[in-house]
Amino acid sequence: MILFRQKYPKWLFDWNLALSRFNVRVLAYLLLVQDEYPSTDEEQSVHLDFPHPDVQNDLNRWMPLVKWFLAFPHYVVWTLLAIGAFIAVIIAWFSILFTGRMPRGLFDYVVGVMRYGIRIELYAFMLTTDKYPRFSISE
Repeated sequence: MILFRQKYPKWLFDWNLALSRFNVRVLAYLLLVQDEYPSTDEEQSVHLDFPHPDVQNDLNRWMPLVKWFLAFPHYVVWTLLAIGAFIAVIIAWFSILFTGRMPRGLFDYVVGVMRYGIRIELYAFMLTTDKYPRFSISE
């Protein structure tokens, strides 16, 4: 649609947003960032929002053909960071087991890796932005 008609259908955007919100809620629960069991329809304490793109003004119609390829360095970096996040979650699990709390540094790292992955997804797969993602786990 972006390539041929220069449109991003509202129904597709709404679907992607709702699915992303649910995926983030489930991931936050699995990575011990949130204790509340993920709801299928309520937003809960994990919030995700991104604007509907103005395709004609904000997006290059030819970029969807190459964005997935341009994001390849991000896939490599994110994979390494995700391995580190998995190790951090294991350490956090033991910390939560013995102290009842997740260390703030581990929490910030895991949330940062989640945000980084979302930025890659918005750029390469959901095609909502042409802004190349930063190589950073900070906001």
